[in-house]
Amino acid sequence: HPPTAYRNCVFCLPDSDLSMRTLSTPSPALIFPPNSPGFQNGRGSSTSSSSVTGETVAMVHSPPPTRLTHPLIRLASKHQKEQANIDRLPDHSMIQIFSFLPTNQLCRCARVCRRWYNLAWDPRLWRTIRLTGETINVDRALKVLTRRLCQDTPNVCLMLETVIVSGCRRLTDRGLYTIAQCCPELRRLEVSGCYNISNEAVFDVVSLCPNLEHLDVSGCSKVTCISLTREASIKLSPLHGKQISIRYLDMTDCFVLEDEGLHTIAAHCTQLTHLYLRRCVRITDEGLRYLMIYCTSIKELSVSDCRFVSDFGMREIAKLESRLRYLSIAHCGRITDVGIRYIAKYCSKLRYLNARGCEGITDHGVEYLAKNCTKLKSLDIGKCPLVSDTGLEFLALNCFNLKRLSLKSCESITGQGLQIVAANCFDLQMLNVQDCDVSVDALRFVKRHCKRCIIEHTNPAFF
Repeated sequence: HPPTAYRNCVFCLPDSDLSMRTLSTPSPALIFPPNSPGFQNGRGSSTSSSSVTGETVAMVHSPPPTRLTHPLIRLASKHQKEQANIDRLPDHSMIQIFSFLPTNQLCRCARVCRRWYNLAWDPRLWRTIRLTGETINVDRALKVLTRRLCQDTPNVCLMLETVIVSGCRRLTDRGLYTIAQCCPELRRLEVSGCYNISNEAVFDVVSLCPNLEHLDVSGCSKVTCISLTREASIKLSPLHGKQISIRYLDMTDCFVLEDEGLHTIAAHCTQLTHLYLRRCVRITDEGLRYLMIYCTSIKELSVSDCRFVSDFGMREIAKLESRLRYLSIAHCGRITDVGIRYIAKYCSKLRYLNARGCEGITDHGVEYLAKNCTKLKSLDIGKCPLVSDTGLEFLALNCFNLKRLSLKSCESITGQGLQIVAANCFDLQMLNVQDCDVSVDALRFVKRHCKRCIIEHTNPAFF
């Protein structure tokens, strides 16, 4: 069939048909899996790298030729031209479509024809590099891409602001060094799940990318700190205070992070507004004390599953006062009503609280919270067996803006408490009562009064 023949010929053109290809002029980087059509019969048209069994590699290609000389290809091109309505779209529409593609697919589009090649390398499409996949050779892909993007401005990618390589386990320090050296305008870096990177590479990025504001190193178990390199610290004047401009930092599952590392982070990242330390199991109340000394602008904080955090840590967090809007202390078993009272007394503008699994919280803690944080919108007190209908009544009479409420596995909750909540919190949008002893009538009552509410339950009689 002509289209099939055309497709095969385009991917496997002999070298004589690629007269435009040169070694001195970088061209698009194509990221292909091993079974891609680009590697049929073990052949490819790469100028700088080769296929490796079982891995994804970056390939460099030239612009597609303007005219195809083979008769079969000419016939296929004419046939496809009649069917290709997409070619009628103006350039700005094509660029808009390309903007939704991940990096590897955008590079594939650059192979279709010369027009697509020029559109695919429009600078507006290269403010972000997004690579995913466990088998992709990220280090090589980043090297090839940055080389191509540096073509007009040697050694510097001025347009690149975001790099997302989450879940790419083959990313190493070499790939981060490439980013640090070539992307001085970088503002956002996400390398979650890339457990082969170390502190040194992260230090290089934050030191050479002064505009970096968003850093996600969740799941990078070797990262124990965020700091400037020694060379960068020496160059900075005392006026700068050796500060890093990061505002958003996610260190979830960085198991080796300790209080001393958190102290260093706090001292260097004083502009932090969002900090997530989920399952950083070595963090204690002392680390939170360091954090509150330097980072007074934090709006969102998570210390979920940090089992050494207690009521004393809550006293430190309460120093954020009205700036704190989001707090997650899920499964921090040492937190009781005392810690909740600190938060309720000083953090009156709290909007979100996740206290799931804090079994020391009772109706008294919920009462303090409801009476002082009246603008609360989301509350999770699941697996808190000491919270009963009395606590729900305090919530219903004070927190009228409540939209999300999770009571999963709260053994003392009954249908009566739910009815009180439904009768007062009309804006409720999500209610979780899984594994609670709640009657069908109570669930129907909630549905009648909160018509937009999605109820998560385990009662087979209610549907």
